[in-house]
Amino acid sequence: MEKTKYSLRELTFYFLKLGSWGFGGPVALVGYMHRDLVEQKAWLTEEEYKEGLALAQLAPGPLAAQLGIYIGFVHYGILGATLIGLAFVLPSFVMVVLLGMVYQAYSGLNWMRDVFYGVGAAVIGIIALSAYKLTLKSVGKLNLAAIKANWLLWLFYLIALVITIVTQQEQILLFMGCGLIYMVVKAPPAWMKRPTALPVLLAGSIGFWNYSKDSLVEIGLFFLKAGTFVFGSGLAIVPFLHAGVVTEYYWLSENQFVDAVAVAMITPGPVVITVGFIGYLVNGFPGASVAALATFLPCFFFTVILAPSFKKIAKNISIKAFVDGITAAVIGALVGSVAIITTRSIIDLPTAIIAVASGLALICSKKLQEPHLIVVAAVLGIVIKSFI
Repeated sequence: MEKTKYSLRELTFYFLKLGSWGFGGPVALVGYMHRDLVEQKAWLTEEEYKEGLALAQLAPGPLAAQLGIYIGFVHYGILGATLIGLAFVLPSFVMVVLLGMVYQAYSGLNWMRDVFYGVGAAVIGIIALSAYKLTLKSVGKLNLAAIKANWLLWLFYLIALVITIVTQQEQILLFMGCGLIYMVVKAPPAWMKRPTALPVLLAGSIGFWNYSKDSLVEIGLFFLKAGTFVFGSGLAIVPFLHAGVVTEYYWLSENQFVDAVAVAMITPGPVVITVGFIGYLVNGFPGASVAALATFLPCFFFTVILAPSFKKIAKNISIKAFVDGITAAVIGALVGSVAIITTRSIIDLPTAIIAVASGLALICSKKLQEPHLIVVAAVLGIVIKSFI
């Protein structure tokens, strides 16, 4: 194994912290990983990060968790991937189970929506800044010379951005197509240069242990399907969950489902961890555990199985061009996701002011951390909603 600049313990501790305070959903989380592990600590190279981001986007499952698992795998193999996956997901899992217990004990959480009113707006400012930095790093700088030099990557970026906003979904075939086109244009494989070659393509009283074996199996199968077949960043799973949880199985009411989405936004770590909250409401702690395991295990196996060969072939110049094309489209889609989330979270003048102020505060103060902003925004949300 090559010598690394960090120990597995240090990396695990970093992801434990990120899972505990990393607010903002997948766009912000992948941005934090780039800022901390590539720019500041230099534990990963830019190429390793890009490869992980491309693989995380191409395989089904939650984006940020997959990227974390890949980062764990890069230098520490399956043990690293397993420890990082657990360290990243467990803090937010514990939080959503606790919120589920409080939710059931008090028959709903009206204050949660007040908190989300402020937090959701602050998150927009945070993820908009992360998306901007990722764009500059992965696609190119915003000047005429850089845009001319990388015009094809910028074209992929804009196409993915617009299509994501219009369809409100991230398109896996679009990412693949952008990668293939960029590879053919920039570094076609040798076989493509031949003239005849063709492209191949709280116990008891609050239902902590209350569960039904039959519904536990249904929960396991449903969330296994969600983890296996839903592509894209965290919010991409929301329509799938709504169709199954509310419309097909009637596990939650519309209001409960909205509260579950709010829980996803106001807790740190992967957005998809809200499946733990949903599982708890349906079948107590066993339901929460089964839902979380069924959702995250497929992405763990996909990443661990694909990572070795992906890491090996990623050194090839043609594959590098393929990854560059995919990365430009992925970043464009992430920015499109920011635009979609903005339309849902910025609903009036106060939320717009909170979002802009959050972004400006992070730009102006290097010492200010995202969790500080989240706490201030949560208090502001409660205060403002008590007057309007």
